Amino acid sequence: MKKSIFLGTLAVAGLAAGLASAQTLADVQARGTLKCGSNEGLAGFAAPDANGNMQGFDVSLCRAIAVAALGDAQAVEFVPLTSQTRFTALAAGEVDVLVRNSTWTFSRDTDLKLDFVGVNYYDGQGFMVRTDLGVSSARDLDGATVCIQTGTTTELNLADFFRVNNISYEPVPVATNAEGQQQYLAGACDVYTTDVSGLAATRATFENAGEHVILPEIVSKEPLGPVVRHGDNDWGDIVRWTLNALVAAEEYGVTSANVAELAAAPTANPEINRMLGTEGELGAMLGLPNDWAVKVIGAVGNYGEIFEGNIGENTPVGLARGLNAQWTDGGLMYAPPFR
Repeated sequence: MKKSIFLGTLAVAGLAAGLASAQTLADVQARGTLKCGSNEGLAGFAAPDANGNMQGFDVSLCRAIAVAALGDAQAVEFVPLTSQTRFTALAAGEVDVLVRNSTWTFSRDTDLKLDFVGVNYYDGQGFMVRTDLGVSSARDLDGATVCIQTGTTTELNLADFFRVNNISYEPVPVATNAEGQQQYLAGACDVYTTDVSGLAATRATFENAGEHVILPEIVSKEPLGPVVRHGDNDWGDIVRWTLNALVAAEEYGVTSANVAELAAAPTANPEINRMLGTEGELGAMLGLPNDWAVKVIGAVGNYGEIFEGNIGENTPVGLARGLNAQWTDGGLMYAPPFR
C-alpha cells in the first residue's frame, strides 16, 4: 500500500512538472526572444565575432530554432553556461533550450529529467599534446598530467582509458575550456583532453597551431545535441524537427540560395513539398506557420552549409565531415521522413 501511495505521489509530481514546463513556446513568443544556453566561447561553435555578434555551428542551430518559433534569427539571447551549470540552468527554466556541445547519455536523459531531441554532431573524446613531447599514441602517456574539465563525460572516459591500458595519469581539473587552454599552454599539463571537435576548435585559436597534435585515438562515443526539459513535448518537437529540417534539406539539395524558389510552387519531390509547406499541413501540427522550414533554411542554410561555414575543412577549425556526413555518403546524419 505504501508503495502505491509513493508511486502516486511521484505521478502527481511528474504531472505538475510537466504542466509547469509545457508553456515554452508560449513563453518564448510572449517574450519575443529565445533564451539559448550556449558555450562561453568555443571557436567555430559559439563565439563572438569582431563586432560582438555570436557566430558558430551551435549558434546557427539556436538561430534556426528562433526562426521556427519567432520568425527572426536575431531574436536570440545567448546565455553562456559552464559544463557545471548548463543542465541546472536548463532544468530551472533559465534557458529555453541548451545547445552547448552536450553529450547524450543515459543518466542525463533519465536521472536529470532532460530530453535530448537529436544529434547535431557525432563526436568522440581525444587527446592533444605538443609535438615536441614526441608522443604518437595516447597509449604512450603513462604518467602524464592531463587537463580535464570537471562536470563532463570526459572525466570517466579518461579514467576508463588509462585503467584499461594499465597506465597512470595525474588529473589537472579545470572549470572551463578557456581555463583548460590557458593551463595547457602554460605547461601546467602535458595533455588536454575533451571532444575532438573541441580540441580542433581550441587548437585553431593557438598562435602556433602546428606545434600541437591531436592523437589518433578516439576513446568514446560523444553524440552531441540540443536539450530541452522533460514535460514539454510540443516544444521538444519544434526543436527536434528544426534540426531534422536542416539535415533533410541538405539531403534533398535545398539550400539558403534556392529554398525560396523551391517553395514558390510544388516540386517533383513530395518530401520537399511537405517539408516546405507547399503540400500538406505539417506546420500546423507543430503550431507553426506552414512555411516555417522555408524561413529556417533561408535564414541559416542547411546542415551542410552550417557545417562547412563554421567548422569545415576550409575553416580554421578544419573538421572533416566523417560521421557527420549524410547517410547517403557513409555518415550518420539522417532525418526521419516529413510525412
